[in-house]
Amino acid sequence: MSGIPQPIRHDFEHGKKLEWWTIFWTGTVIVVMYFTMGASQAMQSALIEDFLSLIPAITWLVAARFEPRAPTEKYPYGFVRVNSLAFLVSAVALALVGTFVFYESASTLLMGEHPTVPPVSIFGQDIWLGWLMIAALVYSIFPPVILGHKKQPVAQRLRDKVLHTDALMQKADWQTGLAGILGIVGIGLGYWWADSAAALFIAVSILKDGIDNVRIASAELLDGAPRQLEGSDISGEAMRLEKRLLDLWPDCDVRIRESGRYLFASVEGMATPDQLPPAKELMGGDPAWRLGRLTFSPDKKDEPAGAS
Repeated sequence: MSGIPQPIRHDFEHGKKLEWWTIFWTGTVIVVMYFTMGASQAMQSALIEDFLSLIPAITWLVAARFEPRAPTEKYPYGFVRVNSLAFLVSAVALALVGTFVFYESASTLLMGEHPTVPPVSIFGQDIWLGWLMIAALVYSIFPPVILGHKKQPVAQRLRDKVLHTDALMQKADWQTGLAGILGIVGIGLGYWWADSAAALFIAVSILKDGIDNVRIASAELLDGAPRQLEGSDISGEAMRLEKRLLDLWPDCDVRIRESGRYLFASVEGMATPDQLPPAKELMGGDPAWRLGRLTFSPDKKDEPAGAS
């Protein structure tokens, strides 16, 4: 198969625009954070996270260029699975962000390092650097809040785990901003540990999301049963499709796997029938475009079958 199904082409193009906007606005945040971070652990962690948060957007845009391409001699099944590869890269990036921030903040907290936020001179006036840090962190909150909110429904309609992971990264970005503000305020009030504690709190949340997504991405690449967009449970669409296929051919085995955003199903124990129900009927109330391929085999395999 090749090309993007007509029902999702608009959302697919909208996803491209959102990712380009993500790269642009995250770039402005990185510049602002770089010039104001000082010695703050939370600010430094936030800056590194902002850099790594570009990875899902970049991988999605790269995958979007390959996915619509027609099959070639070297890739006879097309490029629909490039989305699965991009999902793994994005999930690993999210996990790396969490691991790095956790290590940096925990080590700083355990060693008892006291960050300092000195005054800086601007136009001849001495200003506490903490105010500039807080202003930068406030600015860093708005782009990811808006972009993450816009990406979630598009990811749902596209059944796009990469875009969903990117939305999680946006969530981690604005949470980092809020926690960073608390850390800077804590330093100003004399609580030296507030900065690292805020970064550590952020890291735990990011690391959990990253590990969960790596598990889902690995299952997808290993042809595991399709997983939900927002968790590691088996997709409800896959289970409903399995039930409909078993209702039509009760003596057969049904196997369903996920390739990118599509479901590939095989019915074992039956030759290809002369007439097949349309994809819309097989998918019921679920999007018909998700059924990317349905194959039949007269022989049953020995391995356990089914979506579960």
